[in-house]
Amino acid sequence: MATRPITGTIAGFVLRTARESVLLTQAGMAEALGVDLASVQGWESGRRPIANMRAVDLLGLRRRLAGLGADAAIVALLDAAMDADRIIAATLQPVEGPHPLAEWVHTRDTAHMLAWALTGIRPPSLAGIPAPRRRGPAADSPLLASPDRAAFFERLRNTAEAAPRTDAQGVLLHRQALYLTSYDKSPEAVAWTAQALHARRGLLARRGWTPQWAEARSTATALARLGDPVPLLDFIERAMVDDDAGEAANLNYWAYWLGGTPLPQSDDMFMRDRQLTGWDPVTLLRGLTYGLHHAPGYVDLYAHTMWALLSAHPWLPQASGLLVRDLAERTERLLDGGGISERSRRELTSVHYVLRDRT
Repeated sequence: MATRPITGTIAGFVLRTARESVLLTQAGMAEALGVDLASVQGWESGRRPIANMRAVDLLGLRRRLAGLGADAAIVALLDAAMDADRIIAATLQPVEGPHPLAEWVHTRDTAHMLAWALTGIRPPSLAGIPAPRRRGPAADSPLLASPDRAAFFERLRNTAEAAPRTDAQGVLLHRQALYLTSYDKSPEAVAWTAQALHARRGLLARRGWTPQWAEARSTATALARLGDPVPLLDFIERAMVDDDAGEAANLNYWAYWLGGTPLPQSDDMFMRDRQLTGWDPVTLLRGLTYGLHHAPGYVDLYAHTMWALLSAHPWLPQASGLLVRDLAERTERLLDGGGISERSRRELTSVHYVLRDRT
């Protein structure tokens, strides 16, 4: 299946969104940046990827956007957008060298950028930013054309199947590619992904921390995305509860996933840090509070992680009054509703009790 070159579409759309946040036209942006109109048009369309800019020019672009008053939440997504562009380009037009999914553990922002391009779903971090009204048939997301999405998922499935499972890079490539296939909701694709994931369910039977812990977690969360929360609930019970190494791995992964770890990680070994160093607990608490996912299975993972974080850092409720009040309100709504396991209800009750004493 032939595809047209796709290199900078997502980052270009993020740049356009940043421009629109300060109500500038392309011509106005060009004038403000001191470049020609064709440059801005090329960046935003992806024909001239901003990732190909010199580092000093890209740094200057970021700072100029901030100086113009562009929304900081949008500008902050440029790195993740460039990562997502690179993943898509490497999947559609493979080149020599390792696939980007084998090079680093991607974060939530990168996953959200990929989801934006593959499903059209707007990133939650932009939920509070109104989409501007546009004249004419302008796209309201960087959604890839249907043939490109089909080609991407087909080649991603091939990548997952062909990934060697004999080294850390191959394992990382396999699990991240397989997880991303769960974004394809076509009946045939869902059947393929479910079969591939269920073939790895043996990983979920292992207790506590193992070298396959991250692979098992990815399998369980991908199955939950496909509508089967039971493996994720079982994973929480077997691979985290009453196991210090498993609990630490979960907290370390969440901190990285939510952007609380400053450096990119090339493999899963950072999850083994039982001292919980290298990330800020308040940042993780904030990410969990405002990123709560209510889907079956996911909400239980959030609930257990919140409980484990407050157990590891009991001083956290004193760190931010507003954050604690928001979390107390959210846990109360969860407890008043349904759809959570008995364990999650007990853990959330414990969390709510602690928070209530601090508000």
